[in-house]
Amino acid sequence: MSPEGYSAIYSLIEQGAQSSGKISDALLGLSWSSISVNNLSADDPMLSSTGLCFSPVESARNISWSGRLCDNAANDLLPWIHSWNFSEVVVGLATANAVLNYNNSCLQESQVIMNDAPANLSVFEHFSDQLKDANVVIIGRYPGIERFKSKFQFTCIERRPSGDDLPDVAANFLLPKADWVFITASSLANKSLPQLLWLARDAKIVLMGPSLPWLYDWADFGINYLCGVAVKDYPLLHRIVAQGGGTRIFDEAVEYRLFSF
Repeated sequence: MSPEGYSAIYSLIEQGAQSSGKISDALLGLSWSSISVNNLSADDPMLSSTGLCFSPVESARNISWSGRLCDNAANDLLPWIHSWNFSEVVVGLATANAVLNYNNSCLQESQVIMNDAPANLSVFEHFSDQLKDANVVIIGRYPGIERFKSKFQFTCIERRPSGDDLPDVAANFLLPKADWVFITASSLANKSLPQLLWLARDAKIVLMGPSLPWLYDWADFGINYLCGVAVKDYPLLHRIVAQGGGTRIFDEAVEYRLFSF
């Protein structure tokens, strides 16, 4: 598959999230953005589902559609995932995730990840025994990831690097040689994911994070594992997102789940 071929996932997300739903709530928080969609079921029109996406690092101060998202048809916002306005991409992806989180067999077939690591790092603990002698690259800086340095060696690539992180251009050099690559699903929002998947096509790939859309189609793009979230407590998630929370959502509001292809 060519690098351009990987970008087809955006169309598959849009197609997979088609629904009769309407936007009932929208929050663009400091760390996470959430969209809630209702009218997903004819039996219970008020039934609501919520989707997340990592908030844009940079967004316009004056957003023309601010205050006007609610009551729009979800299908009208899904095309925003193709935009190059990253605030619109985030809204489109969170909308898609809200729809996909409702009655989704891929999500239902996933397994809860349970171990002694902090919830936001439980994915790395789950795979740690398989990573001991591997060349591991992690796309995105996960708070507290340093705790695993005694278990396996890894390199973090970050758009805004700090400490031992490498800048995002390092992906061009490191991913083709990697054995395992963990990619934050927020790379969907900044449009870097197609290139990352192409570069990592010979590695085992774990696509992870709350921004992840639960789709079987990921297998066609070389993904080996999906590690996304299921919402456990919608009101709590709403409060944490609205109040600028980051990893706090993993405490009680959501749980990490694993699906293997």
